[in-house]
Amino acid sequence: MDLSVQLAPKNKRPLNLANPVVTASGTFGYGTDYGDIFDVQKLGAIFCKGTTLKPKEGNPQPRIAETPGGMLNAIGFQNIGVKALIKEKAPIWAKWRVPVIVNVTGDTVEEFAQIAHELDSVPGVSGMELNISCPNVKHGGMAFGTDPKAAAEVAAAVKGATSLPVIVKLSPNCTDITAIAVAVAEAGADALTVTNTLRGMAIDVPRRKPLLANVVGGLSGPAIKPVALFMVYQVAAAVKIPVIGCGGITTGMDAVEFIMAGATAVMVGTASLTTPRAALDVLEGLEAWMKKEGVKSLAEIRGAARPH
Repeated sequence: MDLSVQLAPKNKRPLNLANPVVTASGTFGYGTDYGDIFDVQKLGAIFCKGTTLKPKEGNPQPRIAETPGGMLNAIGFQNIGVKALIKEKAPIWAKWRVPVIVNVTGDTVEEFAQIAHELDSVPGVSGMELNISCPNVKHGGMAFGTDPKAAAEVAAAVKGATSLPVIVKLSPNCTDITAIAVAVAEAGADALTVTNTLRGMAIDVPRRKPLLANVVGGLSGPAIKPVALFMVYQVAAAVKIPVIGCGGITTGMDAVEFIMAGATAVMVGTASLTTPRAALDVLEGLEAWMKKEGVKSLAEIRGAARPH
């Protein structure tokens, strides 16, 4: 069976994956902690945790809460910063055959571009994923991902600062996700991740206060799968660049659904927090289904659920 996919076919440095199963940023660390559990080299790609220009401690505790069918998180981009990533993590990745994509976030367009420039020629870094769900501090705190113009500005600035493939992770917390998708595609994005977490909260009833110190958090897990699946279905019809489906994927059959909706690749996130080898389980489940159904290539089923 041919499970290979291309996430940046038109980029000078194309991003070729052996299979379509990748890990979601923030749920798999830097990929280095999972080697004792399973062979991470079997995955299509690893998307590392969100990286900022300078180290961040993240939000105060509590910042994680379980919910029916998922979880809320308000980690706040706790990370070691781009310079430490280049020094400590990239040399390890350079020895791997699995591509590593660095998830990038910033408070301004200039910060996004600066991080992109620093990562541009670093061995071990195969691409960047832009988290545009963060607030644009120069424009009143509105998330870049809720405005087509702001989202496109970030994508264009990063594309101008690097030769690496650029993937934009779209926010579901907007009026029309297809408008954002079209804007960043036209700005030069090589691929899109659809989608990020949904905004939500939980109440600590005995304390009569919000459970999360940050009040609001991002909802992820199986509970958001139908929403994410529909957004992939919408976005895949609106753009001509690859779409990575993300949201509640826990089984091989979930992966099949997202691919049939139009996804080129699928991202496993929250499932890895409860089952560390979840991404490999999804890959093996996908392979088993393809073998059973006599499917030789992902191209045979990609977009199969769409009108023809």
